[in-house]
Amino acid sequence: MPKPKSRKVIITCAVTGSIHTPTMSPHLPITPAEIATSAIAAAEAGASILHLHARDPKDGRPTPDPEVFRAFLPQIHAATDAVINITTGGGHNMTVQDRLAAPLAFKPEMCSLNMGSMNFGLFPLKDRYPSWKHEWEPAYLENSRDFIFRNTFKDIEYILKHLGEDCGTRFEFECYDVGHLYTLAHFLDRGLVQAPLFIQTIFGILGGIGADPRHLIHMRETADRLFGDAYEWSILAAGRHQMGLATMGAVMGGNVRVGLEDSLYLGKGTLAESNAAQVSRIRTILTELSLDIATPSEARAMLDLKGAAATAL
Repeated sequence: MPKPKSRKVIITCAVTGSIHTPTMSPHLPITPAEIATSAIAAAEAGASILHLHARDPKDGRPTPDPEVFRAFLPQIHAATDAVINITTGGGHNMTVQDRLAAPLAFKPEMCSLNMGSMNFGLFPLKDRYPSWKHEWEPAYLENSRDFIFRNTFKDIEYILKHLGEDCGTRFEFECYDVGHLYTLAHFLDRGLVQAPLFIQTIFGILGGIGADPRHLIHMRETADRLFGDAYEWSILAAGRHQMGLATMGAVMGGNVRVGLEDSLYLGKGTLAESNAAQVSRIRTILTELSLDIATPSEARAMLDLKGAAATAL
């Protein structure tokens, strides 16, 4: 088994995302006030990184509008020392320019960056709900049946140049399959990304690698071969797999990500009432395993971030 690369475990919390829709849980943060309150509580529970999307406060659909981000980012920044991580993934049918609008406005310490184009199937969720709060929700899910989540080499180069090189933002490199690790290695070989890399391996999304413990081991071993000691590893598993695979990865030396973007549940059949509840649950598990939790300042040092003072928040 690979040895741990760090004595501290970073907990990332993905607060709302663009996968789940308002009908699916009454606890999903939608408005700027809800996103801010939920994010701050997650940080207080032990998350050192907050991964953030925005939603239209009228109906909860994902939005790239910097003004919506502006309605909650300063409040989070003022209330917590957690690292603010803004998505560059956005939502369905957003261009790369749409997806970069908020990150370029706020120049955060960290942003997500997806490492490849892929099928991203949300349509099976549509059959679980007999009615909807908003008309857009079932169509949004069904449209993923004929949708490719675009992240071409040109798109990635654009983000690395305009956000990474120009703004000093570092990245949560989201890898949904083994090939995405090789794509990241390509950019490392070209000198367009620098160590330490923060690699988020993602399991259980329809279109990506499955949520199987053997795949977790394979992704870890592949990353070790490609990157050696030049990376910090983190684990994200969708839905019911969230806590189990995160725990397994942490034992193997990884960091973890939880949050209502990735799973709406705290346990089997039990909706999580908040992001903080999931953070508290994984923190308890990690503490019982004698693993130490990274503070925001420790996470910044581990990932070589520029610091909150160097952002436009």
